[in-house]
Amino acid sequence: MFEPVQENPYPDSHVLGEGPDPHPLLAPVLPLLGRWYGRGRGEYPTLEKDFRYEQEVAFSHDGRPFLRYEARAWLIDEAGAPVRPAGREAGWWRVTPDASLEVVLAHPTGIVETYVGRASGAQFVIETQDVSLTPLAKEVTGTRRRYTVEDGEMTVVHDMAAVGRPLQHHLTTHLRRRP
Repeated sequence: MFEPVQENPYPDSHVLGEGPDPHPLLAPVLPLLGRWYGRGRGEYPTLEKDFRYEQEVAFSHDGRPFLRYEARAWLIDEAGAPVRPAGREAGWWRVTPDASLEVVLAHPTGIVETYVGRASGAQFVIETQDVSLTPLAKEVTGTRRRYTVEDGEMTVVHDMAAVGRPLQHHLTTHLRRRP
C-alpha cells in the first residue's frame, strides 16, 4: 500500500515573478530564464553535408542557486518540415559568488560534460573542463558554447572538438523566448 503523495510543492519556474523567488546568486544568469524556441544550422568536417534544425531550450529554477537546463532539437528539411529527432541534453548551471559558471550536461548518446565559464552581462561563455564517454559514445574531447541574450533573442554558438578534429564551429542557433 502506498500513501497518497501530494503534487510537487516546489515547482520550477521559467518566468520571473511566478513561482519561487530566484536565489540571489542567480542574478547574473537570469536573462537565460525561460522557454526558448528557434532554428539553427550545423556543420562539421566529418559530416557529409550541413544540416538545419529547430530547437527548444528551457532554463528554470526552484529557488535554489542553480538553473535547470534542457534542450531538444530535431532536423528539418529545406521547406522546414520535421525529418527526425536530433540532439538532446539536460543538466544544471551553477553560479558562484564571482559570477563564474559551473555547468554539468548529460546527453543520451553517452556523453557527460562538465564546463566552467563566466557570465558577463548578456553573454555566457562556457568551455569543457572534462568530457566523460560511455564505451559506445562518439569521441568528443571538448566543446565551447557562447550564449548571447539581446532584445528578446538568444543566440547560441557551439564549437566542438570530436573524432580526431580540433575545436571548431559546429552549431549556431537563433531562439526567441516564449511564455
